[in-house]
Amino acid sequence: MQFSSKNKYSRRGFRLRGNTLVVLFFFFLVGLFLHYGGRTKPIVAFWNDLKSLVGIGPSSRDRVGEEHNPYKAPEPGQSEDVATDDEGSKGSASSDEPAASDESNGGREETVENGAASSGNKRFDFEKKPDFLLPAFKSSDEIVRHDGYVLRYRDQYEQADWVAYPLLAFEITGDAERDQERFQPDPLVESGSALPTDYTRSGYDRGHLAPAGDFKFSQRLTQQSFYMSNISPQAPQFNRGVWKELEDQVRAWARRDRGLYVVTGPVLKPGLETIGKKNEVAVPEQYYKVILYCNSPTIRMVGFLLNNESSDEPLRSFVVPVDQIERLTGIDFFPFIPDDLEQKLESKRDINGWFN
Repeated sequence: MQFSSKNKYSRRGFRLRGNTLVVLFFFFLVGLFLHYGGRTKPIVAFWNDLKSLVGIGPSSRDRVGEEHNPYKAPEPGQSEDVATDDEGSKGSASSDEPAASDESNGGREETVENGAASSGNKRFDFEKKPDFLLPAFKSSDEIVRHDGYVLRYRDQYEQADWVAYPLLAFEITGDAERDQERFQPDPLVESGSALPTDYTRSGYDRGHLAPAGDFKFSQRLTQQSFYMSNISPQAPQFNRGVWKELEDQVRAWARRDRGLYVVTGPVLKPGLETIGKKNEVAVPEQYYKVILYCNSPTIRMVGFLLNNESSDEPLRSFVVPVDQIERLTGIDFFPFIPDDLEQKLESKRDINGWFN
């Protein structure tokens, strides 16, 4: 009997069939998802880890962004970073946290409530009411009052859903430097704010709601803008692109008009993706800004709604009626404005007086 040598050895060796590869890939994805707890972007985080492991650096284009990116540095865990990941408290600052500077605040002694009086614009009577610039809130809400801004912290989402402050012309010029400041937990958030480490290797920037550039007249207020209660996860291309462009535009308007009221925040809702190793920080899909100008008898309001993504569209394309932002967020902006005037200001998409 003859045996073909070809048949004798044809079945030797291990061969993966197509279905086996699919099963292995499926289990790889499941393991990757479990590794990151379902709270980060697994593919982005895995790719960052892989690049770090094998020593693959970013492209020249990415390196430019990293070298000039003030939103990610310093990373938690580096020397002299402020955050101490105390297992007993989700938002406690380290014992060596730098104290607030005692330096002059640039001549502004007013609180957020009445700071707009320094603009020189003629105020309406309703502007003089306490907390005029704040959206409506309940006594049970966690309202956090810092020297330069006030916010409502939403512990469910580990960030503020609104930050409000007057922006005066002199506040956006000065010697305050953001490079010497560090992201740190907010000591005034009773429930404990998010930590800087919650953003590490998440693929998102630590994006300011009230930008540091709005407080250049005071190093102390600049420092407070780095509290994590004032930070929200923003896509890098969004944070360093169209969002920064909008912040610059608002400052230009503040210089031109001598002062504005600004309310800004994320659109928060259940079911959002989350990041964070210690806290589940929601990743908003959209952000808004509502801006009010008052110089009696002139008053105007404008609202912006932007997706948390890169865009090359002009800023005016993001203008929406403030009513639309209120419906999305459930927030009632400037409730002390008389109802008939408030309805007139919020119901229409009006760019007159803004982009002139």
